[in-house]
Amino acid sequence: MSAKLYLIPTTLGDSPVENVIPSYVVDIINQTNHYIVENIKTARRYLIKAGIKTKIDDLTFYELNKHSSPEEYDSYLNPIFNNQNIGIISEAGTPGVADPGADIVAIAHQKNIPVVPLVGPSSILLSVMASGLNGQSFAFVGYLPIQKPERIKRIKELERRSQAENQTQLFIETPYRNQHLIEDLLTNCSLETKLCIAANISLESEYIKTKTIKEWKKSTPNLHKQPCIFLIHKY
Repeated sequence: MSAKLYLIPTTLGDSPVENVIPSYVVDIINQTNHYIVENIKTARRYLIKAGIKTKIDDLTFYELNKHSSPEEYDSYLNPIFNNQNIGIISEAGTPGVADPGADIVAIAHQKNIPVVPLVGPSSILLSVMASGLNGQSFAFVGYLPIQKPERIKRIKELERRSQAENQTQLFIETPYRNQHLIEDLLTNCSLETKLCIAANISLESEYIKTKTIKEWKKSTPNLHKQPCIFLIHKY
């Protein structure tokens, strides 16, 4: 089998493709006519921006989101057996990491289909790199609970784990709830706990700062509606 399943990275926001996507990724895009994507509209826009030469209407797209059925996933990979490459495209960053693309990759391994991850920006790894916190041991735990009491309980659990295991804890929030999360972190974490806030990674408006909770209390940023990753570590 010469055809492959390519995990195609995208930009993390409205940044120039050439700033964060290697040129050989564009070469792969131009060898691929079938795509499994979270959102067809944004995937088409990204491919055009990346410089795909094939007419966009000649491409085939399969949607992979909360509205698609797991029973359909097997059929998405059928072009591979006709020697046609397939690309997975996330809404932002790298497929398969905090992303539904992992379900397709798991099926590909079951079917002995070659899976090729391509280099591109991952907000999770970039935030760890820039945080100055423990990059030898870290855990991404996704979204915290929406309800305040449960969210506070989870924050305290993650803080205890970070200290007990010497492990950086990463999590995210819906952008319009960023300020509520920051408030809960500053109110409920120990003053010595370190908090890194990484927003708009790889964009011109990038903001990455690591301070203790005590230091953050003196001056907190307004990151309402901006994509952020939060990292904590209690030593």
